[in-house]
Amino acid sequence: MALVIFKSRANADIMMIDKHAQPIIELLGKDIKQGIIPPEETASAIEKLEKEIERIKEEERIKAEEQKKLEEETAAKEADDEETDDDNDNEKKKPFEPPVRFAARCYPFLQMLKAANKAEESVFWGV
Repeated sequence: MALVIFKSRANADIMMIDKHAQPIIELLGKDIKQGIIPPEETASAIEKLEKEIERIKEEERIKAEEQKKLEEETAAKEADDEETDDDNDNEKKKPFEPPVRFAARCYPFLQMLKAANKAEESVFWGV
């Protein structure tokens, strides 16, 4: 596990674990080890990231609706079943911890891109 440090004269440095930075960098068609987004590419990079964030949010919304429907069906089926197992009642369920979403991981990088675009500066890493 390695860190990727994004730099720009327009913003403070951003550190990200490489496995989290990989999907962002690949979306932009760049290499994770070393790269640069020059000022003339920042606007298109912002647009690509924002479109991907919206696509993923819609995908998550659809999955959440399907999961809710499945849970409701399961709860209704369990309510219909009169047989219950005492062992299952005594088991403690682990609290659900939602994963960190792509949009949240992208946010600092997206803000850096916007600052770089406004200041007409580059964003670079691995140097």
